[in-house]
Amino acid sequence: MKTKAPHDLDTAGTRERIVRTASLLMQRQGYEGTGIKQISREAGATLGSVYHFFPGGKQELGTAAVRLGDEDFTELLRETLDAEPDPAKALLALTASLAEGLRDSDWLDGCPVTSAVVGTATSAPAIQQAAAEAFARWRGVVAAKLVTAGFADTDAEELAHTVIATLGGAELAAQVARSATPLEVAGRHLARLVASYRNG
Repeated sequence: MKTKAPHDLDTAGTRERIVRTASLLMQRQGYEGTGIKQISREAGATLGSVYHFFPGGKQELGTAAVRLGDEDFTELLRETLDAEPDPAKALLALTASLAEGLRDSDWLDGCPVTSAVVGTATSAPAIQQAAAEAFARWRGVVAAKLVTAGFADTDAEELAHTVIATLGGAELAAQVARSATPLEVAGRHLARLVASYRNG
C-alpha cells in the first residue's frame, strides 16, 4: 500500500517521523525483525527521543505504528470506495490502487498491519489488539459502502469479511510473486461476487 515518501518525513514532527519510520520498517521486516536502534537511526532521532515519546519501549511504538498503518489504509479505503458508486467497480479500483502502491515500492510495502503483527500473539498483545481493531475498522468501511449501495446488513458484513481477507492474501501473494496478477485476479472475482448479490 502507499505510504508517505521519505522526503515527506523530513518535514514531519519528531514523534510522527519515529512512528512512520517504525511503520515502514515493520511493514518490511516485521515486528521481531525491527529494532529500536534501527528505528531511531533511520528516523534521524536519538534513542532518548524515542523513549521520551514511547516510554513503554518497542511494544508501545509498535502499537502506534500499527495504528498509523490502520489510519492510512482506512483513508485509502474510504477515498477509493467513495469515488465509485458501484461497489463492484470500486473494488476493482481498490485492487488496482494496491497493485500500483506495491509496484511503486518495488514490491516491499504491503499491508502495514499484517507484517507487523505476525508472531506477536504472546510477546506483544497490545499490537495484536491494535491489529484486530484495524481489521474490524476496514471491514466496517467496506460494509458501510455495501449498505449504502442497498445491500442487506448481514450480506454487507459477511462480504466485508471476505473482501478484507481476500485483499490481505492477494497483496501478500503479489509481493512474493512481484506481480500485480494476484491482486488483479482477486479484484475481478470480488467484483463478480459482489455483483452476484445484486443480481440474485
